[in-house]
Amino acid sequence: MKSYRKELWLEIPTRRDFINITSQVENCLRESNIREGLALVNAMHITASVFINDDEHGLHQDYEDWLEGLAPHAPISRYRHNRTGEDNGDAHLKRQIMGREVMVAVTDGRLDFGRWEQIFYGEFDGRRRKRVLVKIIGE
Repeated sequence: MKSYRKELWLEIPTRRDFINITSQVENCLRESNIREGLALVNAMHITASVFINDDEHGLHQDYEDWLEGLAPHAPISRYRHNRTGEDNGDAHLKRQIMGREVMVAVTDGRLDFGRWEQIFYGEFDGRRRKRVLVKIIGE
């Protein structure tokens, strides 16, 4: 069995955004030369997420609105975590809802997706560099 590991670095200039990283993961898969196996993609930060869904702007805005309704950023005093001097208590909760990682089957050298599926990086406390781990195992 072969193993491949790469870190993707992202720096989102805003507090929140959703970035399609599918092509970057596909590039990793090509570099790995793995034809059959599994690809793990996970956010390496506790205020960011990796998830799979449709690449449709309206859906992304729905996510933004829904998440902000569940865990609004302001007032920051509502979160005990922010008593540490931070202002990202909401980002931790949003990450928990959206998830840390995805696992995608690799079949015949391709990510084995359903129709419309794409991999996204969700940023909930941006404006600094963060990593996404891509780990691919297989033959």
